[in-house]
Amino acid sequence: MNNIKEHMEVIGADGVHVGTVDRVENGKIKLTKADSGEGRHKGHHHFIDLGLVAEVEGQKVRLSANANVAVTMEEEKR
Repeated sequence: MNNIKEHMEVIGADGVHVGTVDRVENGKIKLTKADSGEGRHKGHHHFIDLGLVAEVEGQKVRLSANANVAVTMEEEKR
């Protein structure tokens, strides 16, 4: 997980964009506010557990779950 760097794209197992890495903290990927959530969730940081990471390939972090499922597992913090 040391390969995960700022500004990498996070995608689901289906290749759909989930967010952009802000940083890794406390065993979770913190997504950037600007690219994290829609509607009432927009403008908040969202976190994805590192346990959902399947692999890091180039500048992309691929999750083991499809994007629509991964989004339901996100943790939100204002």
